[in-house]
Amino acid sequence: MQRIDHELPWGCLGTRRQLTVFRFGSGVRKAYIQASMHADELPGMRVAVELKRRLRELEEQGRLNGVIELVPVANPVGLGQLIQATQQGRFELGSGKNFNRDFADLAGLVAGRLDGRLGADAAANVALIRQAMGEALSALPPAGSELAGLQRLLLQHACDADLVLDLHCDFEAAVHLYCLPQHWAGLRPLAARLEAGAVLTAEDSGGSSFDESCSLPWLRLAQRFPAAAIPLACMATTVELGSMADTDKPLAEARAEAILAFLADQGLITGQWPAAPQACCEATPFEGAEYLYAPHAGVVSFLQPAGAKVKAGDPLFEVIDPLEDRHAVVCASVDGVLFARERMRFAQPGLWLAKVAGREPIRQGRLLSD
Repeated sequence: MQRIDHELPWGCLGTRRQLTVFRFGSGVRKAYIQASMHADELPGMRVAVELKRRLRELEEQGRLNGVIELVPVANPVGLGQLIQATQQGRFELGSGKNFNRDFADLAGLVAGRLDGRLGADAAANVALIRQAMGEALSALPPAGSELAGLQRLLLQHACDADLVLDLHCDFEAAVHLYCLPQHWAGLRPLAARLEAGAVLTAEDSGGSSFDESCSLPWLRLAQRFPAAAIPLACMATTVELGSMADTDKPLAEARAEAILAFLADQGLITGQWPAAPQACCEATPFEGAEYLYAPHAGVVSFLQPAGAKVKAGDPLFEVIDPLEDRHAVVCASVDGVLFARERMRFAQPGLWLAKVAGREPIRQGRLLSD
């Protein structure tokens, strides 16, 4: 195991923050796994503890067939944002920006470097594109903030990976994944092993999240250079590991083993692993996800558990105004899976309370919430 520490730029005077990467194994192929980009989403960090322990064992046993990089704490900036005993890990306090938005457009950065250099050899093209990505990121001007510096470091480690897993969670949720539709077949064993309740697919969900900043450039470059052989060389996904409170040891151990088994599916680990379950949720378009809101302020009572399969018209939650006696029951308008619920129990204007993964597109434009 190799430990790599990067000091972040622009720390306050007298302070120092660093990003730590653990690198296991060696070889041509590479997987990159990071946890808690939203620093208050801790199930991924807890799973990373188990992954680190197990990867060290597997490396000592000589069972790694490639490089596996693990970043257990992907957001040291957000991890330090504690306000009145409440973690503020989703948005950078200085700018108000979501830590997992607005990553660099790698396709745009490297397209000019690739003109006239790509041909019919897919493997050679992949190597050339990855080299160009690394060079382009290194050539960027000095980062103007801790956030920009952090995002650049994360991309520099992930841009040459064949597989990228970005471990998150939602407030109260079933396990669910986000990915390109072209990658669903490859990621299905992971979804099955994690017993995911939903998988949401989109070619571009808006917002330039980390996973799409790793996977989408290959699609865009293939469109930019149609005469060249450019495969989708980075299979990336955001894995939402259930609810924010899902940090118990047995659950973390089971999810770590599911991820390791998937890495074995990908040929990165040798040995005997249980086959992926045949049963698995279906993938649905991210455009089909319904976000439900309260019609007025009040106390919220949920009427369905996270992960429930619902029909259009099924009641999902009720909102009661304790002063004016207003009462509303909010129902699903689509068939699907109630894959996430808000953790707070007082309705706030403009904030979603439930998400249902439906099969038919009902939204367009930017799909990601802030």
